[in-house]
Amino acid sequence: MTASLPNQKNNRFLPTSAKEVKAWGWDSIDIILFSGDAYVDHPAFGTAMIARVLEAEGFKVAVVPQPNWRDDLRDFKKLGKPNLFFAVTAGVMDSMVNHYTAGKRLRSNDAYTPEGKAGFRPDRATTVYSTILKELFPDVPVVIGGIEASQRRLTHYDYWDDTLHPSILVDTKADFLTYGMAERAMVALAKGMQAGKNLEQLQQIPQIAYLSNDVNAPVDIELASHQACLASKKVQAQNFKIFEEESNRYQSDNRLGQVVGNQKVIINPPYPIISTPELDALYSLPYTRQPHPRYKGKTIPAYDMIKFSVTMHRGCFGGCSFCTISAHQGKFIASRSEASILKEVELIAQDAQFKGYISDLGGPSANMYQLRGKNLELCQKCKKPACLHPSICKNLDTNHAPLIDLYRKVRALPGIKKATIGSGIRYDLATPDYLKEVIEHHVSGRLKVAPEHTNSEVLNLMRKPSFDQFIAFEQLFRQLNQAAGLNQQLIPYFISSHPGCTATHMADLAITTKKMRFQLEQVQDFTPTPMTLSTEMYYTGYHPYTLQKITTAKTLQQKNEQRNFFFWYKPENKAAIVRYLKQIGRPDLITKIYPR
Repeated sequence: MTASLPNQKNNRFLPTSAKEVKAWGWDSIDIILFSGDAYVDHPAFGTAMIARVLEAEGFKVAVVPQPNWRDDLRDFKKLGKPNLFFAVTAGVMDSMVNHYTAGKRLRSNDAYTPEGKAGFRPDRATTVYSTILKELFPDVPVVIGGIEASQRRLTHYDYWDDTLHPSILVDTKADFLTYGMAERAMVALAKGMQAGKNLEQLQQIPQIAYLSNDVNAPVDIELASHQACLASKKVQAQNFKIFEEESNRYQSDNRLGQVVGNQKVIINPPYPIISTPELDALYSLPYTRQPHPRYKGKTIPAYDMIKFSVTMHRGCFGGCSFCTISAHQGKFIASRSEASILKEVELIAQDAQFKGYISDLGGPSANMYQLRGKNLELCQKCKKPACLHPSICKNLDTNHAPLIDLYRKVRALPGIKKATIGSGIRYDLATPDYLKEVIEHHVSGRLKVAPEHTNSEVLNLMRKPSFDQFIAFEQLFRQLNQAAGLNQQLIPYFISSHPGCTATHMADLAITTKKMRFQLEQVQDFTPTPMTLSTEMYYTGYHPYTLQKITTAKTLQQKNEQRNFFFWYKPENKAAIVRYLKQIGRPDLITKIYPR
């Protein structure tokens, strides 16, 4: 039976200071959670969800948000030793992506910090926090998790150092790494430690990784060692293929092992896909849905964006090459029940600051709610990383009717004026009746979609659909808007400098989008983030599945040459574009961009 959301007027924030711990009447704490984000007690923030899950299991949990690592380390000492362990996360975002642009320039803001100020978390926050805790409290276990740890669980390319790094377990000296959406692993670790199990006994828990001092420890799949990957980029590419396939199984029973020096990283298989009642229960916990009172009078930009949003499901079967979701959440969809989602919307409507507008009903991809394979036995045998590439899997049930019905029920609730879809929509997956519903009722003036490129070769490397599908979608978007008497904009999102993309491809992109009367604004240079297919192509120069050689723009000049084509319409870019096209012997493209 689905748990209903509680009345949250009397809920309290979990303690963040010794004074607050005392107010709770505790004389000790079981688990102290350190986070690179400000403490926002909302289910969209991983720190809050993990803390509330552990609290619901009876553990005394405290949160230390954005500890100061530059002073006398008083933030790391103020709550003393926990009874069980320290939990460490860099936050919702990878700290390096949070800090640096694709050009490796330092960002001037941080959306997960009060007033959006930068400088309140270190580079490689998971490593910095864990190292400090291990030095201060060497006898207390440290458990790391979150996107930063999860995507670095094996040998990985680090864009910011431009080199291969070993598993983050090596640098952090953490006792355990929980990967993916790790609520069940965290609870199992806490219960195991509470029961007096030693670290070796805890190493049997699913969805964790750890370092073994036995390089001959038995595993199901032995990956090439870190040293072998350092010696051969082709070996690193082959390793990644195995890792990605295992990450996208319906249920993997394989333990992975990788030797690093005189130790071995061991990754246990994950828990089964979370069930709907279990997922509902996570969202029924007593969140205050507010930033901690310590931030009174200050805004937290990321919170302001999501405070009236609702997460409906986990997972994404799109398999985009540059995306981290498949390695973190997996490709199979876990959906909340309709009742749970409607309860959360009703709760939001009770908020005194709510003006009637839900900012997002979504997930990693908005229109994958309740989608699954028609024949589950086929899904259980499949290890392909994408269900939509190179074409939509014939076993995939693409019926959007439950989602459309849910949208209508949300709109009918008292106090709801509009619910927009802020998550990305897969237009290649969407049915015509779904698109009609979204365009007529769930777009707030502008709809953002992500074709990513126009060139078929580049799109194939990205695992994205043909640009012809975007052209058809754009035409349907205009027709549906016209039929509904609306004047909404379609905002496409594109990436430059992706592996396999050349400046000539970018010139074609400029020509194609110009014909469609787009002046692009939602664009970015490709940023290689750890353990994605695109990053492996960028670093190794090989496609891990075919070992085909792939070239990539890497220098700042090459990146700028590609990026300029996004903004061909800006007068300051014209001379550089004309000069470059002449240099590469393609003056024929100049008149297509600049007819006069």
